[in-house]
Amino acid sequence: MTQPLLAHQTEFGRMYSRTLSGVPEVPSITTVIAQQPADLTGWAGHMAAQAVINDPRLPTAVHAPGQLKTLARHASSAAERFRDDAAARGDRVHQYAEQVALRALGEPHDMSGARSALAEHNESAFADRFDEWWDLYEVRPLAAEVTVWNQSVGYAGTLDLVASIGGRTCLIDYKTKGTDRNGRVKTLDPKVVMQLVAGLKAEESLIDPEAGTWGPWAHADAAILMGVAVGETEVVAYQANPQVLPEYWRRFWSLRQAWDYGQQAERAGQALRPIAPPPSSTNQPVG
Repeated sequence: MTQPLLAHQTEFGRMYSRTLSGVPEVPSITTVIAQQPADLTGWAGHMAAQAVINDPRLPTAVHAPGQLKTLARHASSAAERFRDDAAARGDRVHQYAEQVALRALGEPHDMSGARSALAEHNESAFADRFDEWWDLYEVRPLAAEVTVWNQSVGYAGTLDLVASIGGRTCLIDYKTKGTDRNGRVKTLDPKVVMQLVAGLKAEESLIDPEAGTWGPWAHADAAILMGVAVGETEVVAYQANPQVLPEYWRRFWSLRQAWDYGQQAERAGQALRPIAPPPSSTNQPVG
């Protein structure tokens, strides 16, 4: 995952400071959303099984317990390797998307370098499909990688893009997705709606990170909240249903409180302590 300038990795997840030299003050939008539990045990087991089945060493290891244990250890981390690889790919795709926006804004960019990084990993198709989507939707960027802050609730985050599409202001979040068996890009997780509505509810946006200058959030009235699934075969844009936004905002607000209560519990002190058995009745004085 990319690291915005004011973001810090802490023991409590990613947090934001107000200035480059400041201390982390509030959790990031993604850290808050991560308070919602997700059961990935089935997926992790599937990834481990696939890693064993597809391992070329399996035929020779079947009758060698020591080799089988080696394969099992390797397979046990298959889900973590997949996750890390997907995160790195997502960073490269996001970097390319940002450079496209910066070029359109007339700002310094390294679009060719970002595309080269994708090509080095045989991922140029992501850039090709993104370019097609950008032209088809006639995206007119207003700002890229915008860091926002909500002091009232206590969170911050960085939005991928604010743009005008069809004459309407859109808050946009990119998600790099794989391809299903039918060659279609996989759909977005509905949790992206929480991410988008949290951005919409921001109160300030960053102007100068070094000076710690912030200004009023200018796009709280954005007409469309858009999640964009970027794949190798296609790019599909989804609008967050306006009718569900209040419920998803309440869910986000509740998760923010859960994060806060978690910090309070951590600071409260030792949660469990050993206790000795009561004195034995046989050792009590008689009479």
